[in-house]
Amino acid sequence: MHELERAEFDLAVPAPNGLRRGRTTGSCATAAVKAALTMLLRGARIDKAEVSLPDGRHYLVVPIQDVQWLDAGDDKRVRAEVLKDGGDDPDNTHGATIFAEVARNDAGEIRFLAASGVGTATRPGLRVAVGEPAINPVPRRMMRLAVAEVLEELHMQGETGFDLAIGCEDGQQIARKTFNPRLGIVGGISILGTSGIVEPMSLASWIASIEVYIRVALADESRPNGIAASVAYLPGKIGRTFARDELGLPEARSVQIANFLGDALDFTQAALAEQGGELEVLWLAGHPGKLAKVLDGVWDTHSGKSNMAMGGVARVAAELATELGFSGALIAGIESANTVEAAIEHLRNEPGAAAAVAALWRAIEARIAALAQARVPSVRRVEVRLFDLDGNLLGGRV
Repeated sequence: MHELERAEFDLAVPAPNGLRRGRTTGSCATAAVKAALTMLLRGARIDKAEVSLPDGRHYLVVPIQDVQWLDAGDDKRVRAEVLKDGGDDPDNTHGATIFAEVARNDAGEIRFLAASGVGTATRPGLRVAVGEPAINPVPRRMMRLAVAEVLEELHMQGETGFDLAIGCEDGQQIARKTFNPRLGIVGGISILGTSGIVEPMSLASWIASIEVYIRVALADESRPNGIAASVAYLPGKIGRTFARDELGLPEARSVQIANFLGDALDFTQAALAEQGGELEVLWLAGHPGKLAKVLDGVWDTHSGKSNMAMGGVARVAAELATELGFSGALIAGIESANTVEAAIEHLRNEPGAAAAVAALWRAIEARIAALAQARVPSVRRVEVRLFDLDGNLLGGRV
């Protein structure tokens, strides 16, 4: 794996909006695992660790705050600590100490455990099973790779059994500022991250930069008659592949708008009005956990400023229950789901209702589009496509 040509991801290089990027809790935990395992197997203390990022092309160099033995004799454990640095993004875990306690086990596999300050899932619908530590799938893959890299470096590939206990100092207190208690994650924070990098998106200065990106996107495909072809606005990374591969849009016309859908629409209308032009199609592509909040009149979808979107989804399902053949129990299940992804799974598992469920998502897409359209009269058509967390289209169409 070390023969692959990789490059360091330099956090000193600002994001396009001029703000400082950071490292996710997943990257911090992975660095701590690497440092602890290195001491466990080699007896060597390292002051920094290379963390391979999920893109397969980059790595982060993460400083190690401390490494120490916790036990002696046959039951040896090592604890390594990393300071979480979220960059310029307002992050509840910024400045927290993320740690890993690593020990051998006789199970012959890597086991993930929740140490103090990391939560445990108690309700279905999350990215981890009930009873599992709240360590999301991508950080788990990063840590497994980190173990493999250390074993390869030490020529110890036969060593396969390790317990990775991940924790966070004061994690229980930090978690009270997050959605974790409402999600059924008890005991602490979640270990998160899909790219290993924290992008500084949720700041006022990022809102200002979105306006710049939108103006560039609208100018990129201008027509002599003042009508642009199409642009796509993406609340997150879900939908990026759709915009590129299905819509054929170049990167300049796919704008990451983070939580600021209302601002993005207002910027679009202002720019088109100034130009005296129109936009043929505006695509909104992403997860309903963000976009379906529009059903409740929410245009800043940050979790700290809005409730989750299950109520809006359940309300549309109730209004269409007779037409779609939905039972009251099904609608109640959507409304009581602890995440929108759990609501998606609840609908997906309804026997014999696949066509009706797809029709529901198309109806939700149409309602979101109509609400957005009202804010951008210079856009001829708004199209919405909703995806689950794995990038699958919910409405069953391109």
